[in-house]
This record gives sequence, structure tokens and C-alpha cells, in this order.
Amino acid sequence: MAIDELRDLTAIVTGGSSGIGLATARLLAGRGARVAVLDRVAPDDPALFPVVADVTDDAAVRAAVAAAAGELGAAEAGLDILVNNAGIGAIGTVEDNDDAEWHRVFDVNVLGIVRTTRAALPLLRRAVARRGSAAIVNTCSVAAIAGLPQRAAYSASKGAVYSLTLAMAADCVAERIRVNCVNPGTVDTPWVGRLLDAAPDPAAERAALAARQPAGRLVTADEVAAAIAYLAGPQAGATTGTALAVDGGMSGLRVRPR
Repeated sequence: MAIDELRDLTAIVTGGSSGIGLATARLLAGRGARVAVLDRVAPDDPALFPVVADVTDDAAVRAAVAAAAGELGAAEAGLDILVNNAGIGAIGTVEDNDDAEWHRVFDVNVLGIVRTTRAALPLLRRAVARRGSAAIVNTCSVAAIAGLPQRAAYSASKGAVYSLTLAMAADCVAERIRVNCVNPGTVDTPWVGRLLDAAPDPAAERAALAARQPAGRLVTADEVAAAIAYLAGPQAGATTGTALAVDGGMSGLRVRPR
């Protein structure tokens, strides 16, 4: 894979100040793209252009996308890549969380993708007119297709992200805008770190999370970023409406206990 395969392309990554989003933004920039990060806090990386916004605020998202386009030179030339990564977790069964928490999770994880994509689509179409294609990659989860304990609201929101990805792909394919998603397993991110820190026995909890993935370890943010970069890049030009699992075999393998 060429180190500069994304040279002269432009990208926006939501939720890009930490974890998967930051790893993705840095990888895209490392491969030559000009990258803006849309998040509630700015990333600590001079190679990335920060635009501060909350994906639950439609007006703020529209303003942030416009600001990012101006900085990246995409206002006229168009936006080549949109990575919808912003998301939050939630713990509990179907009866553990009240309506407000369910609304909060869906507002960020699902409607956040809707708002950002809606704001970016005119720019993506300009990129198609300039170079023939554009790409959207959504961060979904293995929770969209596998039942996980204590993750009812989160799983439901990611199931919606998976279905939304397919619907977006169907709507956009004639316009030559590819839409795909990645389905990570349990990733070693700051959110998972906080979850482990709150557990009665953090070491035992980490071991349990690692053991449920056939590979026997947590997924790294860089591994998910590599999958996103592939789906966003020119080598995936014939790929749309696809969910790429990055889960250590969790979704498809049934292995004997170690």
C-alpha cells in the first residue's frame, strides 16, 4: 500500500480527539490526506485541523463541517472522505436505563451520523464531480450482530448504525459515494480503560474481555484505523454496503476454550 495513497485528498473524522478516531485521523494524515477532526475537544496534534462541535447539535455540526471545508480547501473542491466515528458507550440491560439515557445514546451514536453526513453530502458530491468518487465510513460494532451482556442500549444503537450504513450505501451508490462500516470487537480505548478502572477487579475484567475474543486479546485502535483507512481509500473502490469485522474473530469463530 502506497504511503501517500491519500495525497491531495481531504477528510473529516468525527470523535477524533482520542481512541479509534485519533488513530484514524493520524493514519489518514500519515498517508497524505488533509484531515479535520470534529469533536467536543480539540486533538493534541498539529497535523490535524480541529473543529469543536457536539454531534448532537445540528447547527454546530453544520458550522463545523463548513469551517473544516474552508480550512481543508474542500469548500470548492469537495470532501473526499467522511469518517463517522463519534460515539458513546452505555452499560445495562433493557430495564436498567431510563428513557433519557436511551435517547442520549441514540442521539450521539445514530443521529450524530445523520447530522454529520447530512452536512457533508454536498461536499462529498463536489469531490465526486472532481475525481469520480467519495467515501463514508461509519464506526459500528460487533455488538450490532452479536448479543453481549449488559449492553442493551449500546447494542441497539449500533444495530441501527449497521442498518443505516446499508441504507446510506443504497441511496448513495448511484452518486458514486461509497458507504461502509467497521465492526470492532472490544478495543483498548480510553472508554474501555475507564470501564475497567471502575470494575471491582480491573485485571480480571480485562482478562475476561480479552478471553471472549478468539484471538485472546483486545483489539487496538490502530488496527481499527487501518480498516477504516482501507475502506476510505482507492483500493476499496468496488466496496460499498459492507461491514468489515475487526474483532479478533469474535463474530464468526466458535473455538474451544483455551
